[in-house]
Amino acid sequence: MEYTIREARREDMSQVLELIKELAAHENHLDDVEVSIADLEKEGFDNGNFKCFVADVSGKIEGMALVYFRFSTWKGRTVHLEDLIVRESMRGTGLGGALYKQVVKYGHDHGVKRIEWVVSEGNKNAIEFYENTGAQIKESWKTVHMEEGGIQKNIK
Repeated sequence: MEYTIREARREDMSQVLELIKELAAHENHLDDVEVSIADLEKEGFDNGNFKCFVADVSGKIEGMALVYFRFSTWKGRTVHLEDLIVRESMRGTGLGGALYKQVVKYGHDHGVKRIEWVVSEGNKNAIEFYENTGAQIKESWKTVHMEEGGIQKNIK
């Protein structure tokens, strides 16, 4: 199978959103997806809030990795990998590993001292893959989210 890992283009965002929804459906959270194609285009291409890499297989986007810069008070500028998604039908083909390597290269090329992301504790294959690449799973750290209702409650 031939594929290309490349930076996403504005016109790829409809297929990127399909991937996002596929992952959300797999995790039984499809109703939680609120982002739109217009949001992705605006935030990624007009505002530069993220970089997206895609796995292009004969003109179809079969995988994506979305990253952005964060700032760590301990490490300085870091790269955060928000999501790495490969269509279920394409898993095991090497697309995920190729996207992962592109993210690592991106971080290296930008001189960051850390690349960080969250992985579901139930995703044993991903955890094993990440650990085999030298990544460390930080069991003692908990991811915290405050959703819109909590935000509204705390501004009153």
